[in-house]
Amino acid sequence: MGLSNIYEAVLFIVIISAVAVTSKEQLSTRECEDLGFTGLALCSDCNTFAEYVKDQELVADCLKCCTEDSDDSMSKITYSGAILEACMRKLVFYPEIVGFIEEEKDKFPTVRVQYVFNSPPKLIMLDEEGQHKETIRIDNWKREHMLQFLQEKVKPTSASAKI
Repeated sequence: MGLSNIYEAVLFIVIISAVAVTSKEQLSTRECEDLGFTGLALCSDCNTFAEYVKDQELVADCLKCCTEDSDDSMSKITYSGAILEACMRKLVFYPEIVGFIEEEKDKFPTVRVQYVFNSPPKLIMLDEEGQHKETIRIDNWKREHMLQFLQEKVKPTSASAKI
């Protein structure tokens, strides 16, 4: 590795660090979705993203939409319920999701299925009041991934039966 490449690598790391430090501003879930950042991305994912994408503005947007990493930051987050949203016409392309809906969904009384025209498959995670907290795309999830995620993240029963 030449000396100029080392300087470029160090400069890139310094720029990414500066972006990470200065972008403590968080965007709303909707703003992040509009930018193409959905789900529960960790800020370390944005740092990995920065290794491949040289667009500093895009990396900064990623950092505005991520969750800070910690040893068990993700394991502590739980939800009162969820909405599995999908387009009924496109379900034929997602056999794992169809299998989950037909055979596993009843194990989760606080999860409901909602069909929305042209919607990609996603889980909309709900708080105690039934408000949307997070949206997670599940296009490529296997049935066992959906089961594991919902078992870990959705409370088995909810005081609010309004979902």
